[in-house]
Amino acid sequence: MQESSEGKRQWLNVAEMAKELGIAEMTLYRAIAADEFPAVRIGRRLFIPARVLDRMAEAAIATGRVVTAAEFCGEAS
Repeated sequence: MQESSEGKRQWLNVAEMAKELGIAEMTLYRAIAADEFPAVRIGRRLFIPARVLDRMAEAAIATGRVVTAAEFCGEAS
């Protein structure tokens, strides 16, 4: 996986993102399949831009409300 200049990984696989979120991998696979969580498919593999979590957190803080991952589908790349 490629790292940014700050040493943070730019892409996570489903297992890594699920662990980061504290949810089951299958829950994340279902959200991706339902277009409720942004991901990039390369062949049969799925990858998630790590910055998605940062952007969701920033939006939640800025708006003071709950944001959904589905709101970020299509604008995470």
